[in-house]
Amino acid sequence: MEVFPVSDNKVEINGFRVLKEEGDLPLKLSHTDKGKKVCITDFVNLKVKMHLFDWLTFVVVAILCEISRIQSLIASAESGTIKRARNSRKFDMPSDDYPFPKLQNLVMVAGHSIYTSSNCAKVDKEDSWFLESYQRNPGQAATFLTHIKEGIEIAAQDDLALLLFSGGETRKDAGPRSEAQSYWAVADSKGWFGKEESVKWRALTEEHARDSFENLLFSVCRFRELTGTYPQNITVVSYDFKEDRFAHLHRSAINFPESRFFYAGTPAASNSKAAALKGEALVRAQFLKDPYGCQGSLYHKKLRRDPFHRSIPYPNGCPEMKDLFRYCGPAPYPGSLPWP
Repeated sequence: MEVFPVSDNKVEINGFRVLKEEGDLPLKLSHTDKGKKVCITDFVNLKVKMHLFDWLTFVVVAILCEISRIQSLIASAESGTIKRARNSRKFDMPSDDYPFPKLQNLVMVAGHSIYTSSNCAKVDKEDSWFLESYQRNPGQAATFLTHIKEGIEIAAQDDLALLLFSGGETRKDAGPRSEAQSYWAVADSKGWFGKEESVKWRALTEEHARDSFENLLFSVCRFRELTGTYPQNITVVSYDFKEDRFAHLHRSAINFPESRFFYAGTPAASNSKAAALKGEALVRAQFLKDPYGCQGSLYHKKLRRDPFHRSIPYPNGCPEMKDLFRYCGPAPYPGSLPWP
């Protein structure tokens, strides 16, 4: 470093003039000839301050860079979490902890009655089923079998489908038997309509639903319990006159994509169609006002369909849906949902 004295309080260092601050030690030069090259023997404070300034600048820049890096990592982690939730992949347990981790699609058969006979050879007879007054029509039992068979055939055509029979213990006089177990037992007694090897191992039950909305909502949650993820596609099997209720009202209530929702409707008994259509219009109007079935007549109907006061386990098995389960209101649920 080259230093030249300029005046009593200034020096020139490597071509730059520097003001000597008050408190600096006095310059002690080896030569005093003005304008000639000299060496600093004691200018300690000025040099220390310059080095300290350089070091502090370095530290500040390093800290700012580290803060920026941490913020980027946090943003990346949050983005990844949101993306994983939206894509509905494995949420909280390894895939080996779920019994059916490879199944991707849901086929749900909505239950409408409970099988009460001890004779499995009479599954197509009305007196083998517990029927409400509006269901006591010739051919009614056959419609239940049609639903069961339709669900099995749809699942048989899709190796990635999980078949769920949905329906709870809804009738006190039928005893503590669920609609879902009734349908599963009937399917088993019929040898799964020739599809036992393909379908039986992936046919299960959802045994708490008390109405059609819960058939759908609870089955989606049950799918999550069994597979660790949410269905890519949903197919609902029920009566053809209920298609608008399921495919529009219920699907919209859970905000599931229309392009991946399918409906397989079968006819009602021929002599009960008029009454069925009339009843359906009434129920559809009720769900239009109360899409989540949590108020008024729909809510009280659910209470009547729970004669044994069964505790509903959901949404324990589908924690990503907990806010949807708690929601009640006439407007669509405004929160986010984990559908892929």
